[in-house]
Amino acid sequence: MRRPHTLSSLILTYVLVILVVTMGLGFGLYTRVSGRFLDEDTERQALAIAQSVAADEGIRTALAAGDPGHEVARLAERVRAADDAAYVVVVDRAGVRHSHPNPALIGQLLDNPASALDGQTHVGIDQGSLGPSANGKAPLRAADGTLLGAVSVGILESTVSRRLWSEIPLLALYTGGALAVGVVVSLFLARRLKRMTFGLELDDLAGLLQEREAMLHGIREGVVAFDPHGRLSVINDEARRLLELRHATIGVTLDDLLPDGRLRDVLAGTDAGADQVVLTDEFLLVVNRMPVRLGGRDVGSVVTLRDRTELEGLLRELDSVTGLTDALRAQQHEFSNRLHVLSVLVGMGEHEEAMSYLDELTTTSTGQAEQLRAQITPAALAALLLAKITIAAERDILLTVAGDSRLENPGPDPRALLTIVGNLVDNALDAVAESPAPRQITVRLRDDADVITIEVTDTGPGVAADDTDRVFTDGYTTKPTRAGVRRGLGLALVHRLVTRLGGTITCAPGPGGSFTTCLPAARPVVRT
Repeated sequence: MRRPHTLSSLILTYVLVILVVTMGLGFGLYTRVSGRFLDEDTERQALAIAQSVAADEGIRTALAAGDPGHEVARLAERVRAADDAAYVVVVDRAGVRHSHPNPALIGQLLDNPASALDGQTHVGIDQGSLGPSANGKAPLRAADGTLLGAVSVGILESTVSRRLWSEIPLLALYTGGALAVGVVVSLFLARRLKRMTFGLELDDLAGLLQEREAMLHGIREGVVAFDPHGRLSVINDEARRLLELRHATIGVTLDDLLPDGRLRDVLAGTDAGADQVVLTDEFLLVVNRMPVRLGGRDVGSVVTLRDRTELEGLLRELDSVTGLTDALRAQQHEFSNRLHVLSVLVGMGEHEEAMSYLDELTTTSTGQAEQLRAQITPAALAALLLAKITIAAERDILLTVAGDSRLENPGPDPRALLTIVGNLVDNALDAVAESPAPRQITVRLRDDADVITIEVTDTGPGVAADDTDRVFTDGYTTKPTRAGVRRGLGLALVHRLVTRLGGTITCAPGPGGSFTTCLPAARPVVRT
């Protein structure tokens, strides 16, 4: 297998490639621009030489006299040598050369004398007999301004190229320095990035990202991560479902995600502790928050969310069934004793006494159920209260339904009504279980007008005046923890259900517990 490239080698390679490409393009652009500037500068230099020759008094005098002693060629050659020009050509008005580096051309006519004798200055590139050159032309005039001829000076392109190439070492030095700086910077950058990534290479980071995505979205627990500034950095699909954050955006703060409440306090760490139980509108969550430190640095926190809604409901149902089973077991012993009494009475021949005893037992057991059924029309609610009365009796607690209780309308949600009454009664049973006698609970149910009123009072210690509002907060309890059952959820669950149904629930301060719930009654459908 091919060995993967390290982060430092990749950075170094890419930086060098970028530098080489940019330096190459820069070098080409520099040589082109410099060459153009040098051509223009050399053309101006050639024109300046031509103008100085045209202003030479000796040349003007000799040319005006027809140059009988060939003085023009000598003076022009001296200027050419002194200024390192390729040629200095002086022509008269007829276009005849009076000077030229090639003596054979002296006395010959120019190929195009009209452009040279128009009385104007010219610059450009001349493709002459000596090769391409930067050329400058200047008119040669007498003292009175009469046009005597023209002077043409050329500087070969090879001279310009030598000047350009003389600057290459400096450019090469600059390029080498830039490459050296790029190498040093790339190595420094690679080292810093490697320290920031805890020594992991690119392949390792890609693998970690894939594993993280697979883990986050593959587990059945909600996972939420926050950076050191409290901004959301990670959230998986299960957390979005449990927190009902379908469109949560990475980078937002917790204050923007959730409203003020216990859930936000637990996620932020304000309400600290392990296995914090939080009740939302839809779920019962077990929340754990852990700070995260890597390399001695605080990198934020991770919160895990577990959905315990169904499990908690099953545990509570199991707890209720267990209590009912214990009550039935105790009643079984009581009924066995009663049957034993009947058996002895019959065996003794006391048939009338036996019949009287049996009638008394039948009247007592069925009378209470019939009376409760007459007061409470919903059969499920009546059965629930009868079961709670049996459980209370087994725990030596007197649970009674007030004589003025009347309930025919189960409200908009009969199942919610069962949950509300059941939780309030269970809470009262726990409250008076350890209280001294008399241990009594009274339940009053009314459906007057459009309101269903549920009152549950007990002779327990009650709720302190300062805690009448906090008592409905999930997790708040004054009872000792019991294995298998989470405290501080019953009243919070009741409060959530009542609020969702549009009702209210209030708690009166102690001594004695007193909870009053008002629910809107279901409106009957009028059929025509």
